[in-house]
Amino acid sequence: MMRNRSCTLVILLLRLSEVALSGNVLVLPGEYSHWHNMRVIVEELLDRNHSVTVLTHSASPTVKQGQNERFNFMSFHVNLDQEEAESVSQNLINLWLDQNTTSFQKLASFWNVMSGMTRYLQVVCDGMFKGDLVTLLKESHFDVLLYDPMMPCADLLADVLEVPFVMSLRLSFANALERLCGQMPAPPSYVPAAGTQGHLSDHMDFIERLENMLLYIGHTAMIKLHTMVTYDKHFTKITGKSTTLCDVMGKADIWLIRTYWDFEYPRPFLPNFKFVGGLHCKPAKPLPKEMEDFVQSSGDDGIVVFSLGSMIKNLTKERANTIASALGQIPQKVLWRYTGEKPEALAPNTRLYDWIPQNDLLGHPKTKAFITHGGTNGIYEAIYHGVPMVGLPLFADQPDNINHMKTKGAAVMLDFNKMETNDLKQAVSDVINNPSYKESMMRLSQIHHDQPVKPLDQAVFWVEFVMRNKGAKHLRVEAHNLTWYQYHCLDVAAFLLSVIALVVFIFVKTCSWLFRKCFRKTPAKSKKE
Repeated sequence: MMRNRSCTLVILLLRLSEVALSGNVLVLPGEYSHWHNMRVIVEELLDRNHSVTVLTHSASPTVKQGQNERFNFMSFHVNLDQEEAESVSQNLINLWLDQNTTSFQKLASFWNVMSGMTRYLQVVCDGMFKGDLVTLLKESHFDVLLYDPMMPCADLLADVLEVPFVMSLRLSFANALERLCGQMPAPPSYVPAAGTQGHLSDHMDFIERLENMLLYIGHTAMIKLHTMVTYDKHFTKITGKSTTLCDVMGKADIWLIRTYWDFEYPRPFLPNFKFVGGLHCKPAKPLPKEMEDFVQSSGDDGIVVFSLGSMIKNLTKERANTIASALGQIPQKVLWRYTGEKPEALAPNTRLYDWIPQNDLLGHPKTKAFITHGGTNGIYEAIYHGVPMVGLPLFADQPDNINHMKTKGAAVMLDFNKMETNDLKQAVSDVINNPSYKESMMRLSQIHHDQPVKPLDQAVFWVEFVMRNKGAKHLRVEAHNLTWYQYHCLDVAAFLLSVIALVVFIFVKTCSWLFRKCFRKTPAKSKKE
């Protein structure tokens, strides 16, 4: 009897300790692959007995109620429908891919895209801060807010709620956000700017460093101007006082960067920046029977996995037939994720799928190569399983991503809009038949797996760390509190130059006086004398 009571007491104490250690987490996710990446963190937090509430807006195209019954789901209303929300990103993709427009038409299209993004920002922010949502969230007493910058005003919400927050990001202009808002050091001599279209690395000659410096200046001016007329203006309107994007984003306790040193070039980073690339990767699971049968039918030649991501739903007939024709000329079987019209040139060795278990296919022993658009999630699945790549980057950070892999010897990069059938066929053949690509990728895979803490465990640890310690301000550098001239020590430089100028001035004046004193000519004696 006493033993049973003791066991019951121990179980009760263990359960109480679980409750004591559990936290209340508010999550504001991004869309598409951003949500896929963050959802892994959410599920791990749930497994560790934390309470999680996922907050999104009513027009979200990818985050829907019922995707996971374990977390609480909240949605605030916005004056948008799902098609309008999807069109924001789709218009940007179309602008990037459309090569048949004049410069004037591209400029007009770019203006329309930026106007659509600005309206999306304003509508989502207005929906977030109108009504009783903020009051309701304050009453929930969250311990931490985890968000993706793809969700507008998420950082401002954390500031208003006075909740410590953790940011998860990998954006096309992440380098600019890291520099301008996170105070991450980024020497332009060896840290290539974001958006270089995949031709700059950490090894740059003089001309490339010059180009990189000009890109830094251009990006800084463009980002500051864009945020000033969009985010800063709207944040100030909401708060009633002068507020900028970098003011609130810079308060993030932890920045979870969705890359790692298997992918990144070596560079300085701050103590509140944690690299967790590949946190969603896992060992491959068995394939569906029909798919496994097709894979096994490839024999010794193996298979090629092809996907352009979840955002590319269709291609022009010309591009689709160019790709299909190239794939039909290789001996491997090809599994192509594609939802568009079936290409006329599609060969028997190629099968189209609306969806593929990409991680499981990349982990299959018969997979020889991966044709990808260069999304971070897909790249990390390829690194995890050691599969060399052919990169067809389309937009945003994808050219830079593929260039990283090309520089490291694990990928071939092609121009999606200019490549011909033979270009793609040759690239796939090179990646499969040249052992250097496989060797380079296996080296990166070994680096990825050789970590003291798994990326997912590290990401969750820092979320829990912020909850336990009510933030991580001790990791936040003082640079956030300096003006731009103080940060670059321009005031110190001006003072030192003034002192040097004063010393030089005094020295010159003293020398001049001594010269006149010592070498001044004595007046000539009068003739009479």
